[in-house]
Amino acid sequence: MYARAPIAMDVDSQRIPAPEAQRARALDSLGVVMEAAARADETFELAARRLDPSLVDVLRILGFDKDYVTARGSYVYDGDGRAYLDFHTGEGFASLGHNNPDVAEVLHAVLGAALVDGVQIHYSPLAGMLAEGLTQRLPAGLDAVFFASTGAEAVDSAMKFARAATGRPRLVSCVSGFHGVTLGPLSLVGDEFFKEGFGPLVPGCELVPFGDLASLEAALRKKDVAAFIVEPIQGRAVALPPAEYLRAAQDLCRRYGTLFVIDEIQTGLGRTGRWFALEHWSLQPDFVLVGKALSGGYVPVAAMVTTRAIHNEAVGTLERSYVHQSTFGRNRLSMAAGLATLRIIERDGLVEHAERIGTLLRDGLADLQRRYEIIKEVRGKGLMLGFELRPPKSRVARVSWRLMQMASEGLFPQLIVIPLHRDHGVITMAAGKNNVIKLLPPLTVTEEEARSFLQALDAVLRDCETDAGKNWGVVRDIAVSAMSGRHRPKRR
Repeated sequence: MYARAPIAMDVDSQRIPAPEAQRARALDSLGVVMEAAARADETFELAARRLDPSLVDVLRILGFDKDYVTARGSYVYDGDGRAYLDFHTGEGFASLGHNNPDVAEVLHAVLGAALVDGVQIHYSPLAGMLAEGLTQRLPAGLDAVFFASTGAEAVDSAMKFARAATGRPRLVSCVSGFHGVTLGPLSLVGDEFFKEGFGPLVPGCELVPFGDLASLEAALRKKDVAAFIVEPIQGRAVALPPAEYLRAAQDLCRRYGTLFVIDEIQTGLGRTGRWFALEHWSLQPDFVLVGKALSGGYVPVAAMVTTRAIHNEAVGTLERSYVHQSTFGRNRLSMAAGLATLRIIERDGLVEHAERIGTLLRDGLADLQRRYEIIKEVRGKGLMLGFELRPPKSRVARVSWRLMQMASEGLFPQLIVIPLHRDHGVITMAAGKNNVIKLLPPLTVTEEEARSFLQALDAVLRDCETDAGKNWGVVRDIAVSAMSGRHRPKRR
């Protein structure tokens, strides 16, 4: 149940898709791409030796250590021409599908124009145009933009600007929230797993339960909180807020003089069936943070958008004009990719498309939930969906489930993730140390591709209904290996 791509042999007998092989030879005068193709067999050896061997171990355990050679649209392709339907897209990074040709065309045009790119010494019209495009799609008053390279950098910028604008030291975020793993954003993350070993973190950061207004008000009551930072939909487990929570949280922030920061790094730019998820609740935040999808899957770019008044309080004087900068934040390729992405989403009606295909997927998942006891809950909006698993009722399967939980929290979803990839050529990902599988297909995913995913998931779930199914055995073996320490990173 998988597709094959047209492939061609390059000079080093590495299989890469046509016509990319011919184009690569013409443009690659320094031989970088051709050498990478020739050394494809060394990929994981190089990664284990020079990058992160523990991640290499994880990929091998899960069967994700494939020789991927190219990607196009909703698919990535291995060296044998097998197509894998990508419902993860790098946590939503490849929002327009892999290697979107229209974005690539814009990037080639910008490089061909030999534009100035010393972002510290000048402003490019591209940066102003992208800032204009973002602010036009956000609530009125959000008209000051700071460009960065990563979502974490955008979060860090909001932390700094909020403190500078209010003169207050404390920052509040939510349990189970995720805002990045650099030291500032990590201090806001609501999962201790990510923080272990990295302390002390930024002081003055506090967590409150997501959806708990009483706890939030208690935290704000002293009037020393600079900002409340929250994801409109928590990305780790695709957790939606109670119906009135975000509006009420916004009102509490106004009452106590706290700035209201909406982290749309994963939810923004059409992902939830709106340009920004804040539209589902008619929010008017003081900051909106944008990232991941902004480049359409090509280059690092993120943005912090705030009001002119807040911006000027933080950096709005001649003396402070250089106190907060980002070396590559306004670079020409990032700005051009962001502009192309906004225009493609608009031109192709991808916001509405995400809502329509998201409804199809959600309805299909709900039908599977009715048929298979292992699915506990389906949740999400647009093309940001998750389904949570629960332990089966049969005695034998529950023993296996307990073994998986003892070995590692978050191992249980591999019962679904591994066979989807191995047997059906579908890439999904467990949402973390929980029992949630998160779906983030490209905004360009077709109805046919969505139905193909549902058919593959149906087949995997059917096998999981049987205690003796092969998928149980695979994950049990991983659990036993993990508990024995064979797959733990070696201490050096």
